[in-house]
Amino acid sequence: MAKKEFSFNDAIAEIETILHNIESGDPDIDKLSVEVKRASELIKECQKKLRTTEEEINGIFKDLV
Repeated sequence: MAKKEFSFNDAIAEIETILHNIESGDPDIDKLSVEVKRASELIKECQKKLRTTEEEINGIFKDLV
């Protein structure tokens, strides 16, 4: 089975949803650690995507000079 391609925008939307759920009142303590762990994983993937994109853009600019 093919792995679903990572979507930066979808990840940001999911992180925002998790934050909203936590900030909106009494979070479900049973789900809190799961949601925080998921947000942490998404943040790491977003950071990785940003680094990769930055490297690609820098490579493109190097080829232009």
